[in-house]
Amino acid sequence: MKNISFNQYRFIDLTILAVVTAVFEAITAYAATKWFPGELYAVSPTIAMACIVMMRWNGFAAINAALGGMSFCLASGATEKQILIYVVGNCFALLALLLFKLPGKNKIKDRFYFTLLFVLTAYIGAQIGRWLVGLACGGAADSIIMFLTTDMLSLLFSVVIVLISRKADGLFEDQKSYLIRMDKAKKKKEAEDYYGQ
Repeated sequence: MKNISFNQYRFIDLTILAVVTAVFEAITAYAATKWFPGELYAVSPTIAMACIVMMRWNGFAAINAALGGMSFCLASGATEKQILIYVVGNCFALLALLLFKLPGKNKIKDRFYFTLLFVLTAYIGAQIGRWLVGLACGGAADSIIMFLTTDMLSLLFSVVIVLISRKADGLFEDQKSYLIRMDKAKKKKEAEDYYGQ
């Protein structure tokens, strides 16, 4: 198989994750509005996907955050104002990037409580972002309560998904570090095989 460049690898990876985010967000939004319209709570995979992409590619997670908001709105028949609120507001989930400075990516990846803090920060960031954009569009100040309460299942869902993703080698990991680690392991194995002959 032909080797690909790092930029090509990143593009392919981001494209796949963007498609997964858009498709699953559309499915859950459609199910919530068409199959279970009377339910107060909804489940969204966008925060979970944004957290995974943040760990893998840092700020590129804005693509998933915005795309998730767009997919949700299109699948649920939202207004232009609601599209703006969700697309822009979701990008505030990237406030969780600040945690890469302290405690750092490795601790967030490896330690349960830092993973929880990371997901919670992304979740609260998105809710505050939606609320702020809503206020700018003439929304009510108490709408923050609606954003937080109707999306609580999404927080639980996101925590579970991100915790599961930690178990898969390389999934919840900085991809530059992952590729370097894989390359070192490959070279070590090749050397062992060579000298073991």
